[in-house]
Amino acid sequence: MTDFDSNQPDTDDLLPSKSQLKREAEDLQRLGKRMAELRPDQQTKLPIDDQLRAAIEEYARIKANGAKRRHLQYIGKLMRTADADAIQAVVDRFDSASEAHNQLFHEMERWRERLIDGGNEPLQAFIDDHPNADIQHLRQLVRNAQRERQREQPPTQARKLFRYIRELYDV
Repeated sequence: MTDFDSNQPDTDDLLPSKSQLKREAEDLQRLGKRMAELRPDQQTKLPIDDQLRAAIEEYARIKANGAKRRHLQYIGKLMRTADADAIQAVVDRFDSASEAHNQLFHEMERWRERLIDGGNEPLQAFIDDHPNADIQHLRQLVRNAQRERQREQPPTQARKLFRYIRELYDV
């Protein structure tokens, strides 16, 4: 009989399998590729360090497929120390196919409608949520959109208001 303590956890169960490690590395590479495909102004909003930012910029300059694949592996290696969940959340905001992007887009549309339909209460709530907004410009856009809606004109001013709201969300 051996002195085997059944209360001790098996160390093999605590370590991830080789396949799991490989899947995680491939996930980081895919996320790195998505980051590299973003526009430069969107890339500046990513919560990444300078070394990873430089690697992503370098990826855009590489033309050969084999070199691109190797460089993605390097980006994946650098991402092991980065906060992948935070990066994923930002990338999803920019990806028009993602649920996070759609939710943000709908929220901006709701704000536009509330501002046009409502009085000072929705406007004050929006200003409270977005203190960096130019209040005078925002009020002018809302008045123009309201006037446009009353006259049953095409929604040119409403679109301008939406663009301004989107600018405030991108900051």
